[in-house]
Amino acid sequence: MRIDIGKFGNALISRPEGREAFLSARAYILKKDEKEFVLDFINVEVLTPSWADEFISAIKKEFVHTAIIYENTTNPSVQESLKWVSN
Repeated sequence: MRIDIGKFGNALISRPEGREAFLSARAYILKKDEKEFVLDFINVEVLTPSWADEFISAIKKEFVHTAIIYENTTNPSVQESLKWVSN
């Protein structure tokens, strides 16, 4: 399943916004039987570690058997935030 992260906004900054985005995605998009989630960061201009932690770490915790693949990660803020979440 492909998830266009840019649909949550082009400046993904705060922890509360990341948590809200995760809860929305869990309710309407994320399904337990998916084999993988492709997180597409196209159109994301700013991503902070706080937002990424709330969104991505929650996916990792709740969907432990689902692979996560990242696409369109050339933006420096996306690259650095993903490094932080991956640790």
